[in-house]
Amino acid sequence: MASGFFAILDDIAALMDDVAMSSKIATQKTAGILGDDLAVNAEKATGFLASRELPVLWAITKGSLLNKAIILPVVFLLSYFVPVAITYILILGGFYLAYEGVEKIVEFLFHRKHHKEAAADVALESAVVQEESLEEEKTKVRSAITTDFILSVEIVIIALSTVRDKDLTTQIITVSIVAILATIGVYGIVALIVRMDDAGYNLMRRSNNKGFISKVGQLLVYLLPLVIKFLAVVGTIALLLVSGGIFVHNIDYFHHLLPELPDMLKEFTIGLVAGIAAVIVITGVKKVVGVFRK
Repeated sequence: MASGFFAILDDIAALMDDVAMSSKIATQKTAGILGDDLAVNAEKATGFLASRELPVLWAITKGSLLNKAIILPVVFLLSYFVPVAITYILILGGFYLAYEGVEKIVEFLFHRKHHKEAAADVALESAVVQEESLEEEKTKVRSAITTDFILSVEIVIIALSTVRDKDLTTQIITVSIVAILATIGVYGIVALIVRMDDAGYNLMRRSNNKGFISKVGQLLVYLLPLVIKFLAVVGTIALLLVSGGIFVHNIDYFHHLLPELPDMLKEFTIGLVAGIAAVIVITGVKKVVGVFRK
C-alpha cells in the first residue's frame, strides 16, 4: 500500500518536472509574440482618465482570462479532431490584426485633425463629454479584448506546438501555465506603465519637490507621454509583424516569397499589404451597407 502511494508521488514528481521543462521551452518559443502582445496591449490600455486606468486595465485583464478559458479547450479539441481548422483560424486572425494596424495608420494620417476639432467642440458640454468618454472607453476595452483574443490564439498554438510529442496531460498543463503567465506578465507590466505618472507625483510629494527623489518623480511624469507615444508606434508595428508572421508561417506561397528579404521586413510588408486590402474591403462593405440603410 505504502509502495503504491510513493509510486504515485514519484509519477506526479516526474510529471511536474516534465511540465516545468516543457513550460520553460514553450515560454522561450512564445517570447517574441509575448513582446508583441505587451506592445499592442500596453498601447490599447493607455489614454484613459487617471481614475479609470486601473478599472479599465482590470476589465481588459478579466476579458483576457476569459479569452484563455475559451481558447484552451477549443484549441485542444481542434488540434485533436480537426487540426487544419487551426490554420484557417490563425489566418482570419491575421487579417484582423493587419486591419487594426493599417486602420491606426489611416487614423493617424487622415483623421487626427478631425478628431481634435471634434474634441474641442464637445468640450463645451461636460455631460456630453463624460457620456462619450464612457462610450469610447467601452469601445476601447472591447477592441483590446478582441485583439487579445487573436494574440492569445497565437500564443496558445505556438506553446502547443512545442509539446505536441508529449502526453495529453503534459500538453494541457504546460499550455495552460504559459497562457496564464502571459496574461499576468503582460498586464502586470502594463499596470506599471500606466501608473508611472502617479508614482512620479507621489515621489515628488514625499520629497517636497526637493532632491534626487523629486528628480526621479519628475522624470517618471515626463517619460509617461513619451512611453505612450512610443508604445503606440511599436504596437502598430507589432500588429503588422504578427499578422505578417501568421501568413508567412501558415501559407506556403508567402513562406517562399522573396527569400532574399529579411524575415522581419517580409512579415511587416505582407502584414501591411494584407491590412490595406482588409481596410479597402471593409470600408467598401460599410459604404454599401450605409447606402442600403438609407
